[in-house]
Amino acid sequence: SGRIDKAYPTVCGHTGPVLDIDWCPHNDQVIASGSEDCTVMVRCGRSLRTDWLLACCDNLIIIWNVGTGEAMIQLEEMHPDVIFSACWNRNGSLICTACKDKTIRVIDPRKEEIVGEKEKAHDGARPMRAIFLADGNVFTTGFSRMMHEMDTSNGVLLPFYDPDTNVVYLCGKGDSSIRYFEITDEAPFVHYLNTFTTKEPQRGMGYMPKRGLDVNKCEIARFYKLHERKCEPIIMTVPRKNGYVPGKNRDLKVVKKNILDNKLSKNAEKRGPANKSASPTPSRKNEAKLDEVLKEIKSLKDLVSSQEKRIIQLEEQMSKIAI
Repeated sequence: SGRIDKAYPTVCGHTGPVLDIDWCPHNDQVIASGSEDCTVMVRCGRSLRTDWLLACCDNLIIIWNVGTGEAMIQLEEMHPDVIFSACWNRNGSLICTACKDKTIRVIDPRKEEIVGEKEKAHDGARPMRAIFLADGNVFTTGFSRMMHEMDTSNGVLLPFYDPDTNVVYLCGKGDSSIRYFEITDEAPFVHYLNTFTTKEPQRGMGYMPKRGLDVNKCEIARFYKLHERKCEPIIMTVPRKNGYVPGKNRDLKVVKKNILDNKLSKNAEKRGPANKSASPTPSRKNEAKLDEVLKEIKSLKDLVSSQEKRIIQLEEQMSKIAI
């Protein structure tokens, strides 16, 4: 809000528009950017650290040593067309690429050979993305008949994967929503969870590493949505059960006093101490009524939970019909 300070920190160096930007997953002081001027620049903060950087250009995959600026491995003649995306697996032994020829390739960069490939992963000719999952499988996004039935947007879907929760967040350029799915070992393997929708479309999306999340507030993911004139943070949280505080309206309280209690106290005073043993009887009645109320509340909760399960089953059936 308000005017930005003139001394706001900026990083300059490219002579053309910046096309891609990414933080180093192992060092918060290192950032890499790619531009239309056919250059990839690495900016370092307080400390310089030797890391590997993967760059894709001219149908080539080149692995650079950031510390020395030399190309360590150059993978040629593996992609006949433009490379849309490239992704390391968790231990850095394999690379997964998505090419314009509609083929997904898994490459061992040290042996300089293709370990596996999948032709025609998506029928559409528009760009697609491929990422590694925690179990070694590959998750892809693209354009085909099935995807057009789920979403009619023509923007490229950007997948962001959380290996801790096995949740994939899909963000489309030009779209105004974030859809997230859970990846499991049971069919259909990709389960729809929910959709977060805003009014303004997004021009880009950034994903905060887990080190930057506030776990004390049950935060599991944070996105930075790029608008035309601003950057909006979007926070995903999952409240804990033990941290839930019930509202005041849900507390069971006796609003009106029981008239029988006053009558019983007066009768007990008249009859004397011999009849005082009969006074606990109305309190037992009150306890019985309270038990009935609690049973009714429990039955209502069971009914609500059964209805929720039924709704989830119907949503899964509808998603299968839509597929």
